[in-house]
Amino acid sequence: EMKTRPTGNTSNADWMGSLCPALTSISLSWCCLYACALCSHDSFSFWVDEQAPVGPDQKTYVKHLAAIFRFLAKKVMKKWSMTQNLTFREQLEGGIRYFDLRVSSKPGEPGHEIYFIHGLFGHKVRDGLNDINNCLNLHKKEVVFLDFNHHYAMSEEHHHYLIKMLKDVFGHKLCKIDVVEDITLNYLWENGYQVIVFYHHPSAEGCPVMWPGSKIPAPWANTTDTTKLIQFLETTLGERAQNGSFHVSQAILTPRVKTIARGLVQGLRNYLVEKNLPTIMTWVEAQKPGVDGVNIITSDFVELVDFANTVIKLNNLLIQDRPGT
Repeated sequence: EMKTRPTGNTSNADWMGSLCPALTSISLSWCCLYACALCSHDSFSFWVDEQAPVGPDQKTYVKHLAAIFRFLAKKVMKKWSMTQNLTFREQLEGGIRYFDLRVSSKPGEPGHEIYFIHGLFGHKVRDGLNDINNCLNLHKKEVVFLDFNHHYAMSEEHHHYLIKMLKDVFGHKLCKIDVVEDITLNYLWENGYQVIVFYHHPSAEGCPVMWPGSKIPAPWANTTDTTKLIQFLETTLGERAQNGSFHVSQAILTPRVKTIARGLVQGLRNYLVEKNLPTIMTWVEAQKPGVDGVNIITSDFVELVDFANTVIKLNNLLIQDRPGT
């Protein structure tokens, strides 16, 4: 059974349903989600399992280190893979509406069970999806984006198992593939859709409720330098209008081997994230949504600052820019 903690900030639990009518008729690809809808990077890493094997998303040298040091290596990896501390319910109630997901089977385990991973194996995907579905049942006008962008150690049977699971859990809530510009909140509410799934694997081709990964590009800067990160975010935003898709701006600094070595004691939060948050927040606050503006913003440690409210308020700029306002 999944353990839950006391509920935190719930002020954004119904932020989509509370938007003014002028915004609910605008394509969600032009709006801002925190994802600017709202989101967090590696959203399921709250459930990292320290007793589990090292995940298949790790590089070979990391696996060798883990094999040598075993328990100590897992302690270190847990420190570095916990990119946020909120459960699913807490993230949703806080306003997050986009989830960046990595999944895997456990090699050697019988059956086709799928788990969330980020360095280490986490909990079963089914449990997380049920948590999301339970929240959506309580908040009928909220919509989530589930981006399954990394799959490890998964056969065709595993993919079919996961796709069927998504259909079984969410059923009629799954939004069918359509023209991105037509996906407004009004359209979703009229059809009873609350979940848009992006599935980055050929196994989902031909399935009307599994959106292709090409409809939600998420270019990755892969840097520890905030100046380079912001330059990259600006450049990729300038190119997004031609794609006819949703767009993820990954406001995330990526730890390198030497960064990890220097920050083992402090962990990712203290060493890399907290000292750079003010710069990243300044960039976010200066953004504008729209055809060539920010859409979905991902970040680590979403609980450290009032990221959600900052992003949600950016949507008001869409009203100011409309003719006659």
